[in-house]
Amino acid sequence: MTTTSEPAPRPRTTAPGAEHRTRFFDHRIPSLYAGRYRIDNRQVLKDLGGADRVIDATPQPFDVVQPRFSFDPTGINAQFPVPDAVGTYSQTLAHINLDAPGLPWARLLGDGQPGAVPWMALLLFREDELPEDPDAVGLVKAGTVRRLLDGPLGPDPIGPGEPPALPEESLRPDEYDEECATVLVPAALFDAVKPLPVEMGYLAHLREGGRPDATLSGGDPAPVEGELNAVLVANRFPAATGGRHVAHLVSLEGFDQYLTVPAPTGGIRLVSLVSWSFTTEPDCGVGFGDLAQHLATADGTTARPADELRLRVPTAAPANPAGPQEEALDRMAGGSVALAQRLESGERTFAFYRGPLTAHPAQELPDAAATRLDSPGEALIYLQRYGVFDTAYAAAFTAGRTLALADAEFRTALLEFRSAARSAARRLASHPELAARAAAALTARQLTAPLAFEAFDRLLVGGDTRSGGARLVQALDQAGPRLRAGHRRTAARARRTIGDARTVLTLPGVASLLTRAAPDEFAKVTAWLDALRRLEMLGLSHLVPDPSALPAESIRFAYVDADWVRAAVDGALSVGVGHALDADLNALATGGGPIPKCAVLINSSLVPNWPGSIATAYRGTDLLEPARDAVFGLETRLLLYPEVIDRFELAEPPRGLCFGIGDLGTIELREITGDRIGHPMGEFPQPAGFARFLRPGGKDVLNVDGTGDALLPALSRTHDVARISSAQFALQMINAPQAQTFSRP
Repeated sequence: MTTTSEPAPRPRTTAPGAEHRTRFFDHRIPSLYAGRYRIDNRQVLKDLGGADRVIDATPQPFDVVQPRFSFDPTGINAQFPVPDAVGTYSQTLAHINLDAPGLPWARLLGDGQPGAVPWMALLLFREDELPEDPDAVGLVKAGTVRRLLDGPLGPDPIGPGEPPALPEESLRPDEYDEECATVLVPAALFDAVKPLPVEMGYLAHLREGGRPDATLSGGDPAPVEGELNAVLVANRFPAATGGRHVAHLVSLEGFDQYLTVPAPTGGIRLVSLVSWSFTTEPDCGVGFGDLAQHLATADGTTARPADELRLRVPTAAPANPAGPQEEALDRMAGGSVALAQRLESGERTFAFYRGPLTAHPAQELPDAAATRLDSPGEALIYLQRYGVFDTAYAAAFTAGRTLALADAEFRTALLEFRSAARSAARRLASHPELAARAAAALTARQLTAPLAFEAFDRLLVGGDTRSGGARLVQALDQAGPRLRAGHRRTAARARRTIGDARTVLTLPGVASLLTRAAPDEFAKVTAWLDALRRLEMLGLSHLVPDPSALPAESIRFAYVDADWVRAAVDGALSVGVGHALDADLNALATGGGPIPKCAVLINSSLVPNWPGSIATAYRGTDLLEPARDAVFGLETRLLLYPEVIDRFELAEPPRGLCFGIGDLGTIELREITGDRIGHPMGEFPQPAGFARFLRPGGKDVLNVDGTGDALLPALSRTHDVARISSAQFALQMINAPQAQTFSRP
């Protein structure tokens, strides 16, 4: 297997099989902003003399009411990271999803501000930054709106900090008595993390999530109102060193003047509409993308060669290997290892061994004299030229036999099935008329019950036109006279032999008939053997005989040797075989499920740290489901497939849509126009490194559109447009689960 041409893991927007549609829209500008309004009506009449007479109607005031100082928590659709979450979030921008799609644009941020600029923003703070909440657990100061607007010099202040400068005429009388939650932000901190008005529009957008719709031709349809949500994204990354963080959805109404100039030295007191806290763990610098990329590349860019991804022990071959060396190297290239061996004669030598997984397709064996193996000695392959053995199939036979002996339930079911089938075969050999009957007409009792019972049953039920019990009465009436007359039954009994019973097995329909002799036991036997075919009872040492074939942080691909698996099945069925008929009956249990054809082994910390990782395999364009997916120990994962796969993809566990950067310090560019909107275009920036788009000062604040090297202009240049929209910006910042693809050459 080799990696795809893209060296870095590619993000995936959905898990395999997920069905939904997500669209982004820029904003929702209301027809009338929230606030206080008055309707004035004036009529001008002309009298007969031509003079104007003005009639002023009574003014009609009305209010457009929207949340301003408090927010109903039931209107929150989602938060990420979720409240009180613990995880590695240093590459993720927190966001909140609101049910009301127009709420962020329901009122103007301030006089002269564009309508596309929301009046609220999501700010992120760390421990020891907020003086009233040093532990970043979400503590706020509560009070009435009147106390807030009176400021720190008022008669009953909530606390220090500049309050919002709201025009008195914009407040309804009842708003002064509303309760609100506030947070004090020091001036230096606010200046470091505040979004610029030009950036605020890019940190908010509308999201529509609905059913799949493949018929979007002819232009984008209007958004589905019931599926729209407003999304606000923070402009700051959590600390890579870890710790507690608190996110506040704040109102910046009345503070627009401080978004472009320094805040007052006493700090500002913001209205906190929603707040939640979470804990991010220290970022070790190695994430899913880094580990997945290491599986596929040696240096982050160069794909590992195909031979390095095969399950075998790495060897350093001489330049011109001689005959014995070449033989040994060929076998090791196929996945074999050289192990010490003691012969039955006591001599010590070495032999080649491998498990059921091979680096190359296993060599086809010549036709055997028998269809099954009866002992491990029959499975030994002698390399006469070099005087050594290949013990792979002999070891497989022994492994299967050992597993069967260790499983009392299987062993008992096997012996009971063979006993019942043996009795049935002998009966069929002794009574050919039974074998001649249609298989459907025979019952398990007719195959296994003593013949005397069956004869007595016939006497009871009678036959032909005789009524039930008539034959029994007749037989009893005639028994005495016949015995006194010296009449005895002299019919010769059919001679039953083992040879005859074995011959019966070759008759059409008899094999399936014998499996019904003990159906429950037979089902247990076949189910156990199917599990063995899926290698379920074999330890990792059987599959990977040398740990160096599967080193730490590696992925290996292998073929499954069907002959090795068949040898193990023969070994399991060899338990309790007393004679040739038992061995023949074993063939009835060998027609179980198919043997997998290839395997993927992953030995990586990806296994325990991302247990929900998605493994997807393809043969051509067809998706293949694994025949088995198992974990050995803590860090080794095995996947078996029914066909040899052409492509394998390992993807990060699915998660809700969030925003941020990948493990490699990049984002995935996506198409913004045409029929392929959202389709990946490659990593950005190149070379990798997102630190260039952070504001100076060490606060990990994203420079969306400020001075210096800003992200928005860079993305616009990359897409060759004057300026991307807020919806297009959100599309670029999606931090989807990452994936690494391996392809078979």
